[in-house]
Amino acid sequence: MHIRILCMIFYLVFSTGFRLPAQLPFLKVSDNKRFIVTTDGKPFFWMGDTGWELFHRLNRADTEMYFKKRSEQGFNVIQAVALAELNGLHVPNANGDTPLLRDDPNNPNEKYFLYVDSIIGLAAQYHLYIALLPTWGDKVFKNKWGIGPEIFNPTNAYNYGKWIGNRYKDRTNIIWIIGGDRSPRDSSADLFIWRAMARGVTEGVGGPDKALMSFHTQPDGLSSSSEWFQADSWLDFNMLQTGHCRDTPVWEMVSHDYSGNPVKPVVNGESIYEEMPVCFNAQEWGYSNAYDVRKAAYLSVFSGAFGHTYGCGPVIWFSQKGDNIFSALHSWNEALDFPAANEMKYLRTLMESVNMLDRIPDQSLLVNQITAASERIQVTRGKDYVFVYSAYGRPVVVKMQKLTGNSIQASWYDPRTGILISIGNYINSGQQTFTPPVPAGSPVPSQREDWVLILKTSAKGKP
Repeated sequence: MHIRILCMIFYLVFSTGFRLPAQLPFLKVSDNKRFIVTTDGKPFFWMGDTGWELFHRLNRADTEMYFKKRSEQGFNVIQAVALAELNGLHVPNANGDTPLLRDDPNNPNEKYFLYVDSIIGLAAQYHLYIALLPTWGDKVFKNKWGIGPEIFNPTNAYNYGKWIGNRYKDRTNIIWIIGGDRSPRDSSADLFIWRAMARGVTEGVGGPDKALMSFHTQPDGLSSSSEWFQADSWLDFNMLQTGHCRDTPVWEMVSHDYSGNPVKPVVNGESIYEEMPVCFNAQEWGYSNAYDVRKAAYLSVFSGAFGHTYGCGPVIWFSQKGDNIFSALHSWNEALDFPAANEMKYLRTLMESVNMLDRIPDQSLLVNQITAASERIQVTRGKDYVFVYSAYGRPVVVKMQKLTGNSIQASWYDPRTGILISIGNYINSGQQTFTPPVPAGSPVPSQREDWVLILKTSAKGKP
């Protein structure tokens, strides 16, 4: 009998590509409450992708292709939903299964969640964390754009949260996200439902130190989890949704949460998506592009966020050309190679090149404070470095005396290519103007190109 079982295991391993689940380090909030770190204290830069309908729409082969691509592009977090948005209770997944029996949160369908189990395990093999939403928000509050049905109350939300928390308590690559495109309504049961679900998940995983958790809010009105849950002990970090309009002042929302009490890390969990109708109106504003996406990402991170989540119109629902409500111009697998998707790794590379845990936003280094969203100049710095993002390619005027050391080594970093251009050493005194590189063949600096200025303390005045 034992020999037969061993033979079955070897068959699974070698003939089907089955692999035992990989384990990634568990994540937690850093001691200074500003960042996310692994259990051994190593900084974790959140580079997320929005794959909301992952469990609902993709088969295993397509999922593996998606994970492989995103891992190669430098992503390390995938945001996905167990009870999905697009009629996820009644339209079956790629295997023909729906998640609940009789729309009852107390009766999850084991076949459906066995597939979710396998996808979470597959993600770990590609070094990806799953930021898991137990449900999309329309199952609590349908609203004008949801399908629902509204199935949750405080009792079954707690039960479902505890069940799903217990199911994945040993999966170290899970980050918990309560909510789902919905903000709690005033004077409603929503707050009680979401808090009950969070309490259930926390108890299911074995306590608050076993669950890294946040809340995802709705897109209209620009919102953050801090508005309702800042003081809740289960909310480990704040998650923003800064919407899908062009040149939104994302730094204002990040700064608001960064200065909150109690202190909690903050991440922009949903900003302008690549190739999506700007402000949901393609006819008037067209579709967003890589430049729009980069600006939201760099301005969010440089104003205090511990990471960023990218998104793409065709990929969020894994849709084919023209088949979603935003009239996708490309299919989801074509969209995987969009420019900004390939450029996000340069943001991660830049941030991981320094000590992230002492990083703060600091606009006081700037002489030329530009407040317009389209031309914003944003500063972040650590003990021996300064990064300045010029969203519109404007020259940057720096108060040099605010830096440490006698000599400063300066470079320009191209967020489109990751190329570093050294521009030499500067005496650390007075004010200094740094002008971005001039593109080849152009007589003047391009004002439609964003750049990052890097200033570092130069040892003994040598680069």
